[in-house]
Amino acid sequence: MRERRARRGEFGRRLRKRKAVLALSAGALGLSTGASDPAMLDWNKTTVQANVDQRLPAGMRSVSEGMKAVMMEEEGVRYHVYRDVAGNPTVGVGHLVTAEDGLSVGQRVGQDRILDFFEEDLKQAESAVARITGDLPLYQNEFDALVDLAFNVGEGNLSPANSPHLRAAIAAHDYDAIASQLDYVHADGRVAGGLVNRSERRTRIFELASYADPRELPASERA
Repeated sequence: MRERRARRGEFGRRLRKRKAVLALSAGALGLSTGASDPAMLDWNKTTVQANVDQRLPAGMRSVSEGMKAVMMEEEGVRYHVYRDVAGNPTVGVGHLVTAEDGLSVGQRVGQDRILDFFEEDLKQAESAVARITGDLPLYQNEFDALVDLAFNVGEGNLSPANSPHLRAAIAAHDYDAIASQLDYVHADGRVAGGLVNRSERRTRIFELASYADPRELPASERA
């Protein structure tokens, strides 16, 4: 357990270092929040809007650094391609391996490529939430929880056909109902204990802005 946490910590430090280098590089090129460069605008959304106490459309947000840490903790950081609980080849921070990745089970992947996978998967999850929620305004914690959901189960599982109650709650702007629909606990047709815990944590993030691991909280605080 200590070794696993140490790896996650090192991975997180590498991720923050890469972001810092990107920010410094952009500054050296004279880019600012008013620049037209989309990547630079995306970078500033995280730092500027993460703590703004107002609801904003998902398209104006990026996942917070705190949520990235939660996702790394829940997914783990795996350097060898393995099969997840549903049997899908996976590597890094829950990255589902595609044919284009050119990887096979058991193959080791370097940290830089894992970071690339994670950043790209986060962008896809953010875009999915923006498409799903439309003009629904969200607090940062609400957005973070929905990004985790999209990242974890995939946009296809959040379609009107597969998640009608969630989509109805979003259409009605019913935040309590949305919170009640964040439990996705099945993998390959079976209840997975890890998904049960993650769903509980996701719901607490959405409702309470509590990013702590509920498994480490006293029973009185988990209710």
